[in-house]
Amino acid sequence: MLRIAVAQFNATVGDLTGNVERILTCAAEAKARGAHLLLTPELALCGYPPEDLLLRPDFYRASQRALDDLAARAPLPVIVGHPEEHEGRCYNAASVLENGQKIAVYRKNRLPNYDVFDEQRYFAAGTEPCVVTLNGVRCGINICADIWAAGAAESARAAGAEVLLVLNASPLHLGKTRERVDALGQRVAATGIPAVYCNLVGGQDELVFDGGSFALDARGEVRMRLPSFDEAVGIVELGEAGTLYSSDLAEPLLTEAEAYRALVVGVRDYIGKSGFKGALIGLSGGIDSALTLCVAVDALGADKVHAVMMPSPYTAQMSLDDSREMIRQLGCTYDEIAIAPAMATYDTMLAPLFAGLPSDTTEENIQARIRGNILMALSNKTGKLVLTTGNKSEMAVGYCTLYGDMAGGFAVIKDVYKTLVYRLSRYRNSLCAGDPVIPENIIVRPPSAELKPDQKDQDSLPEYEVLDAIVKAYMEEDRSPREIIAAGLPEADVRRVVRLLRIAEYKRRQAPVGIRITPRGFGKDWRYPITNRYADEY
Repeated sequence: MLRIAVAQFNATVGDLTGNVERILTCAAEAKARGAHLLLTPELALCGYPPEDLLLRPDFYRASQRALDDLAARAPLPVIVGHPEEHEGRCYNAASVLENGQKIAVYRKNRLPNYDVFDEQRYFAAGTEPCVVTLNGVRCGINICADIWAAGAAESARAAGAEVLLVLNASPLHLGKTRERVDALGQRVAATGIPAVYCNLVGGQDELVFDGGSFALDARGEVRMRLPSFDEAVGIVELGEAGTLYSSDLAEPLLTEAEAYRALVVGVRDYIGKSGFKGALIGLSGGIDSALTLCVAVDALGADKVHAVMMPSPYTAQMSLDDSREMIRQLGCTYDEIAIAPAMATYDTMLAPLFAGLPSDTTEENIQARIRGNILMALSNKTGKLVLTTGNKSEMAVGYCTLYGDMAGGFAVIKDVYKTLVYRLSRYRNSLCAGDPVIPENIIVRPPSAELKPDQKDQDSLPEYEVLDAIVKAYMEEDRSPREIIAAGLPEADVRRVVRLLRIAEYKRRQAPVGIRITPRGFGKDWRYPITNRYADEY
C-alpha cells in the first residue's frame, strides 16, 4: 500500500525561498496524515512559467541551492519539479528527494511549443523513463505534456511502474478539466496502471492555474479530485490491482463559476504578488465596469478597491444611480469627478486647429483619455493599480481607446466575450443573499459608451451574439471568412468584423496584460504581425 499526498499550492515565480517553505508546510501536513510521499506540481520550486529567467545561469544555481535546502529539511520523500542544468543542457525536471538526498531525477520528454507554451526555447527534452520504489511500490514519473500523447507513460510502464505520478502546471481555459481527465484516461487505458495528477494553483500574469488535481484508478475512474482554485493537500491510497481510495472528491465547477473564480484568482494574485496596494476602477454605469468591480472586491476586499465615476454631459442619470447603488452594496471607496471642465478646456485649446472640421470620434476619444489620465494620476498617488474594463469582443474589433479606457495595468475581462460578461453578471448576482449587487438596469439596458447623445454599441457593431461567434471562429478556431460565412453567419458582418479585428492589432499590442480563460486569448498565444497584407480567403 502506498499513501500519496498531493500538494496543489500557489507557487510564486522566482520566490525560491518562499516556495521551499510552502512545500515544507505541505510536507509537514502530509507526514502528519500518514503519507509515504508528497507529490508537487511542475516546476513547483521556482514557479511556472519562469520564462526568460531560464536563460540566466545564476537562476539554475539558485534553484539548486533551494533544492538542496528542501532535501535537507523534508520530513518525508518529496517529488518536486524544478529547473535543472545537467552536463551543459537545461531540463524541466522532477527530482525524488529522500533522507536528505536526491535519489532519482526525471527529465520532461515532451516540451510543448504551442498556445502559451514555449518550452523548446529553454529546455532540452529528456529521453529516459524514471521509476523509483517508494514504500515498496514502483512509481513512474511524468511531467504535464508527457501524458497528452503516447510515449512517456508507456515507457514508464515498460520500466516496471505500478502507478504513474504526474507533475503539472496546466493553465486554465474553460472546459480544460474534462480535457485533462480524458488525456490521462488514455494513458491509463494504454498502460493499465492508475495515475495521480498534481496541478498548480494560482495566478501568474495572464495565466490562472486552477488546481483540480485528481487521480484515476486502473479502470480510468476518478477516485480523487481536489477543489478548483484552492490550495489543498489531498491523500490518495494505492491498493491492490490498481485500486485507489480517497475521501477527497470535490465536484467540478460549472462554466460560469469556473470563469468567475478564475478572474478573482487572477486579480488577487497579480495585485498581491506584484505588491500593489489595491485597485482603481473607472465606473461607467455599464456592465463591463460593473462586473470588473465585483471581481476586484471579491478578490481583494472592499477596503482595497477605489471606484471612480467620471460623468460627462452625455452620462445618463441612470448610469450614476446604478453606480451609486453598486457602491452601496459593495462598500468600497467611491468618488465622482465630472470631466466637463476638462472637456471644455480641450475644446478651447484645440478649437484653432479643429476649425472647420466636423466633430467625430476624436472628441469621443478625448473624453476617454481624460478619464484615463485621472485614473493614472490617482494610481501614481495611491500605489493602487488601475484595472481596465474592456472585454474580449471590444478588444477584438478595436472598440476601445488607446491611452483612454485601455489605460491601466491589468485587463480583468480581456478574454471574456461580451455574451459571457452578461452570464457572469447574472451568476454574480445569484450569489447575493439580498438585493442583486449589479442592478438589473445595468444588465438589461442596451450597451453604450456614452460618448455622444443616444449612443449605442450596436450603432457601429453587429449584435454581440453574432460578433462573438465570428471572433471565436476566426481567432480561436483559425477558420477563414469563407468557412465562417458557409457556417451561416451573415457575410456583411463577417467581412466587417474580420476587417476590424485585423486593423486593431496595433491597439492590442499596447493593451495591458489580462487574464486568459479561453483556449486562445489576445496575449502570449496570439502573435499576429501588426504590418500585415495577407488577404483572407473569402
